[in-house]
Order: sequence, then C-alpha cells, then structure tokens
Amino acid sequence: MGDYRGVNELQDTPPEAAGSPAGGASPEAAGTGPEAAGAQPVKPVIRAAAAKRANASVIGMIIALVLSIGAFLPVVLMNPSPKSDGYRPNINVSAIASNAAGVAGFTPVAPDTGNAFRSNYARWESGSGSGVATWEVGYLTPKDSFIGLVQTRQSNPTWLLQQTKSAPVTGTRSAGGRDWQLRDTGKGEKSMVLDYRGTTVVLTGPASLEEFSVLAAAVVKSLESNPAATSSAQATPAP
Repeated sequence: MGDYRGVNELQDTPPEAAGSPAGGASPEAAGTGPEAAGAQPVKPVIRAAAAKRANASVIGMIIALVLSIGAFLPVVLMNPSPKSDGYRPNINVSAIASNAAGVAGFTPVAPDTGNAFRSNYARWESGSGSGVATWEVGYLTPKDSFIGLVQTRQSNPTWLLQQTKSAPVTGTRSAGGRDWQLRDTGKGEKSMVLDYRGTTVVLTGPASLEEFSVLAAAVVKSLESNPAATSSAQATPAP
C-alpha cells in the first residue's frame, strides 16, 4: 500500500509559509512594506543658476515696460485732450460767400452775429442732383443747438417742401423788420422762410425761436447790404 504521509504534510503547511514569495524573500525586501507605502514624493529642485536666469528675465521685462511708459508719457502730456465743448472750426463765411458770388449770380448772405453764432460749414452747391443751386451755411447757436441756412434764387414748391421737411405753415414771425413764414413739424424741427430781394432764404433746425429770430435779423441786414439778385430766368440771356 502506498504511503500518504507526504500528502498530509502538504495539507498541514502553515499559511505563512504558503504565502511567502518565491525564494523566501520577506515583504519588506519586496518593497511592499508600510514604510514604502507612506513614502513622501520627491520635490524637484531648481538649480541656483536657473533661478537666477528666471529672475533676471522678469526684472528685464519690468525695466522695459517702465522705459516704454517713460518714452510715451511726454507725448501724451504735450497733446492734451480736447475740451468738453468739442471742436468748432473757424469758418470765414464772408470770404467763402465772396468767392461763391461769381458762380451764384448773386451775393450770398453772410450774417454777422458777432461771436454768438459760429459756423461749422459754408459752401456753394451746384444743385446737380436737385436742379436748384444753393448757398448753404451751418450755425451752432449759443445754446448748443443748430440752425442751417439755405439761400437760392431758383426756389420752387417741391424744393421748399424738401428743405422744410414738409412742415405745414403755422404762422409768421417778424425778424429784422420782415415777416418770415413759420413752418413747424411739431417734433422739434422748425423753419423760417423769407422771399426777399430776388432770393429765398430758409432757416431750419431744432433751435429755439428766439435764436431763430436773432439769426434771421442778421440775415435781413446782410440781404439789404448786398445788391438785389435777379431771377434765374432774367439772368439767362435771350437767344
């Protein structure tokens, strides 16, 4: 009969012996002990030379920024910001009107309001689109509003409606000793119209009627100081 003693001895082997790694190495030797599990991570160390180079780069950027600001600061200080009332060009209306008289066929008005009203444009329009040649001046009023002046000797009902934005006639207003036709849209825009000495003058804008009257009186004075214009039909020579 066979001897089963060897089998029994194998079954009685302790768990510690069975679980030991091959070659009899201990857990500590295999690197799985508690000291290995709780080890701190290794922190990278920057060498002194590298840290010095990094600091030098940052300092160089700061110095360059300071130098740039120092270079542009005098330029900014020598060019101050414009005043709050904005830029207002100095337009010599009288000189431009004199230059336009040759092509206009009449002397355009150049109302003198002292320094109360300031012009921001003055020009002669040939009327290539509308068929009506006009003298145009824009005025900034003392109360920071606006009145546009248009003068022509070729006025017609259609053109007049366009200039007054189709505003209905609401009455008359005396200015400069003349009765001007008053037209009001009811939305802030208004117009004063005067046919006098061969031309039609239209004042239009959102300014107050008081400011309209001041400018209109100066227009009448300018009209009376200029030679009366002949109508375009009379100015055209007979064939």
